Amino acid sequence: MIPRKLALGIGLACLVVLMGLGLLAPAHLSVPDLARVYEGPGDMFPFGSDQRGRPLLEYAQQGASVILFPSLFAGVVVGAMGVVGGLLRCVGSARVDTAVQAFGEIVGSLPRMVVILVVALLIPAGDRGLLPLALAWAILASPGAMDEAASVAERLGGARFVEALRAHGFSWSRVFLYHIVLLNLRPVVVRQAAETAMQVTFLEIALSYLAAQENQSSFTHADDIKSWANLLEIGYPSLVLDVPTSHALVLGLALVGLVTVMSLMLSSAARAR
Repeated sequence: MIPRKLALGIGLACLVVLMGLGLLAPAHLSVPDLARVYEGPGDMFPFGSDQRGRPLLEYAQQGASVILFPSLFAGVVVGAMGVVGGLLRCVGSARVDTAVQAFGEIVGSLPRMVVILVVALLIPAGDRGLLPLALAWAILASPGAMDEAASVAERLGGARFVEALRAHGFSWSRVFLYHIVLLNLRPVVVRQAAETAMQVTFLEIALSYLAAQENQSSFTHADDIKSWANLLEIGYPSLVLDVPTSHALVLGLALVGLVTVMSLMLSSAARAR
């Protein structure tokens, strides 16, 4: 198994690359240059060009800007809900446990994609973006994180664990924030947050790809912004037709792989000792 420090370094490096792409994204694509259509990475550094001679780097940057904040926000929401679920199990209240269980059963029973599509349709066309969909996805994913964190707290002993540490003179902040959250809930919280961020990325790509295939406006970004799904759309024909677009497909898959590796490495770095 990969060492924690190495996993943390790789995960943070992937995050830095993602943030760098997103923060440096141009507001609009470059002016088309038909003399440089479908150039490869060797001719137009670093990723080549599209069917109108525009750099694919700008596609990567704009796609990163679309998913960067919403995916991180969704991950933070799920992580926070996981912490809440674990801490509430340590309260030792039957009413609280019942309320948390009811919330989990109601929200967890909802079909995620149906809810996401309903939320997308309710958003006015001029205000469409990934953030509302990411928040909806995070809320739907929260019951799983809360339940897993509560199970970890239950194995610790729940309220009895808190009482034992308090009897040894530890403060409330040290008991809850250090012993419970940092030492015991950390693996669950970080993994759930990282997986949610990855899922939101996949959700954006899926919705944008479907919109591009149907020549419709995307639910996740403005029409003048490109998604990573557009890279896959450009590159996919190279698998079945003799068109020089394989470099776009490779770039799109590499960016998806970047997010996947980031999620896996951060989860591995936070695993229990």
